[in-house]
Amino acid sequence: MTQPRITLDVFSDYVCPFCYLEMPELDALAERFGGKVTIRWRAFELRPAPEPTLDPDGDYLHDIWGRAVYPMATERGMTLRLPRIQPRSRLAHEAAAWAEAQAADHPGAGDAMRRALFRGFFEASLDLADPQALARLAETLALDGSALHQALEQGTYHQAVMDDQRTARDLGIQGVPALRFSLDGEHAGVLEGAQPRRQLFLATQRLLDALG
Repeated sequence: MTQPRITLDVFSDYVCPFCYLEMPELDALAERFGGKVTIRWRAFELRPAPEPTLDPDGDYLHDIWGRAVYPMATERGMTLRLPRIQPRSRLAHEAAAWAEAQAADHPGAGDAMRRALFRGFFEASLDLADPQALARLAETLALDGSALHQALEQGTYHQAVMDDQRTARDLGIQGVPALRFSLDGEHAGVLEGAQPRRQLFLATQRLLDALG
C-alpha cells in the first residue's frame, strides 16, 4: 500500500478544551481525504511542572469558557463542562502513548484512549494526574489497567512525551491546538488554534494540488 504523502501532526493537551473541540473537525478531515493524509496526535503540556496550574474557580477560566468554549461546543455539537479540577497532564499523555503501543493486539486503542481522556476530563472532571484513575479508564476500554499503572510508575513513555514537546519547541509552537503539516517528510506549515473544517480542507487540498 502506498503511504500517504501528507502528515498532519496535532500538538494538543488534554486540559485544553479547544483541542477536544477540534476532534470532530479532524474526524471530518480523515473521512474526506481517506488514505491521503496521516493524522498523528502529539503531546504538549500547557503547564508542565513546576509551572502552576490554573485555578478551576478563577475568573480566567469562567470568562474564556463563557466567551469561547461553550459557544464553540454548541456550534460543533459537543458537550463540555468546565472541569472542577485543573490537574497536570503529563501522565495522561503517557497513558495515550502507552495505549498507542497496544495497537498490535488492540486495534484502535490509541484513538479510544485519546477520546476517553478528553471526554473524561471535559464531561466528568477525570483526574488526569491520578495513575489509578487512568488505569481504571483503560479497563473501561478493555485494556490492561495494571499494565498501564506499571508503565506510568516506571515512566516508560515519559521520554516519548518529552520528545514531542521538544519537537513543538523546535517548531516555535507555544500553544495548542497546533496543526503541523508535512509533505513527504518536509515541513509545510503550521496552523495554530482550533480550525474550522473548511480551513483544514483548504490547507490539505492545497498540498494535494502541489503534488500534481
